[in-house]
Amino acid sequence: MFCTIVPQDSHSQNLGVSAMISVLKEKEVYFLATVVIRPEDLAVQKKFAEDLTLSYREETKRRGYEFTYNIRTYGCQLNESDSEKLSGILKSLSFVPGRTEDTDLVIYNTCSIRENARDRLFGNLGLVKAMKRKNPSLIVAVCGCMMKQNENVEKIKKSYPFVDLIFGPQDIHRLPELLFRIRFQQKKVYDVSQTDYIADDLDLPIDRSRKFRALVPIMYGCNNFCTYCIVPFTRGRERSRPFDQIMKEITGLSSEGYKEILLLGQNVNSYGRDLEGMPDFADLLEACSKVSGIVRVRFMTSHPKDLSDRVIEIIAANPTIEKHLHLPLQSGSDRILTAMNRHYSRDQYLRTARLFRNSVPQGTISTDIIVGFPGETEDDFEETLSLMREIRFDSAFTFQYSVRPGTPAAQMTDQIPQEVVTARFSRLLELQNGHCYESNMQVVGTLEEILIEGRSETAPHILSGRTGSNRLINFTLPDNIDLPDGSHLEEGDTFNGDKLEGCLAQVRITGARPFSLEGRWESWNS
Repeated sequence: MFCTIVPQDSHSQNLGVSAMISVLKEKEVYFLATVVIRPEDLAVQKKFAEDLTLSYREETKRRGYEFTYNIRTYGCQLNESDSEKLSGILKSLSFVPGRTEDTDLVIYNTCSIRENARDRLFGNLGLVKAMKRKNPSLIVAVCGCMMKQNENVEKIKKSYPFVDLIFGPQDIHRLPELLFRIRFQQKKVYDVSQTDYIADDLDLPIDRSRKFRALVPIMYGCNNFCTYCIVPFTRGRERSRPFDQIMKEITGLSSEGYKEILLLGQNVNSYGRDLEGMPDFADLLEACSKVSGIVRVRFMTSHPKDLSDRVIEIIAANPTIEKHLHLPLQSGSDRILTAMNRHYSRDQYLRTARLFRNSVPQGTISTDIIVGFPGETEDDFEETLSLMREIRFDSAFTFQYSVRPGTPAAQMTDQIPQEVVTARFSRLLELQNGHCYESNMQVVGTLEEILIEGRSETAPHILSGRTGSNRLINFTLPDNIDLPDGSHLEEGDTFNGDKLEGCLAQVRITGARPFSLEGRWESWNS
């Protein structure tokens, strides 16, 4: 076991660390430790899994139907990746996916970033109460980042006592043990580790939800301590996966037929900095781009203060790497960026964005923007709008500031009135929606390679996919067409568009909307 203690005068995060530690000391939650899972630890979980599987199979024979589960996921792609591991573990225990209303186990994988995710969880838990009354043997579990905040755990204990299992995001590998304890030892298990466990993805079964895209976490945790964000104390400190393990996983994914990999981390640009002698993110990105069979390499998320010029050079030089950069801005005001503890200036952000635009002229830039951070004046907000006009983001995730308990920003006295936040947010959306539409109009008439994701969510006869610059496109197939599997589609035939998930097609862009493109198929790519 090794510990990482955060000094209050840390050279790059001092404002946020000092304020965060001050807040967390009041709650006595500032122990930071990382433990690498040993083979003998995994062997213990394997024994729990074997005993559980035997018990479940015997009961399945008695009752005549299989044990089922349902996982509800809130939040980011890392949560989606965690849910794929939960699903993989449950399938290894002989569970099968089921519907929420008649399942044996329901798991809510939570997010602590936004207030609406918290509200959705507690709203859904209220609905589960009736399910539990109807089916007392139903196991209700809540996991994820919210469970690392003690006030949420206490609220569940007090207001939702029918919840049987609570665990944290670092405890996923312990799911067999936790279910064993519920089944054989006690009715409820509330066990949220205060330790940042590292169980490598290669040591866990993963039930990947998409046929074409594989989520590949390269690191966990965050050291940035932005004053509005609780992630460093829910996801823990930065821990990088070994380079060789990541490359082994990606090579295996290619052999399984996956065409796209999405490298994940709270700040991928920090990859390798926590372990001496490790390749950095630029090295990893370049290595991934050379794996045979992988046609697209994506990554999320970058931090402006850590994104190197070399990463941009590698994106420009390698056709396999998606020509898209997600670069969270949060604010265009230096004063607000300092209050947020972001550690870059407006000019530094503009330099990076301009470098990407010049180096990758066909690329797109997306961002995150927070409106109404405490202390934001009209002048501060206008600086955000002016930067948006200069960069002209191709897409943006925009948020009204949400107070997160346990963060320094929550204790700031100059909170912005909601009516002011709402008015500013409307102005920002109007500007950004115009930029999105303008960006999409620029590619109308071009021929783009599309990686098909399946049927459109709103129109089953239309296929959906993305360009190499991460633009969403919906497109149609002509009548009388040969499909990649050798079958032929006649006029009037119906077919399951999801069967084409993962196929590559050349599509002519025929129209644009603010958030998507429209197109017409022209040919298949091999």
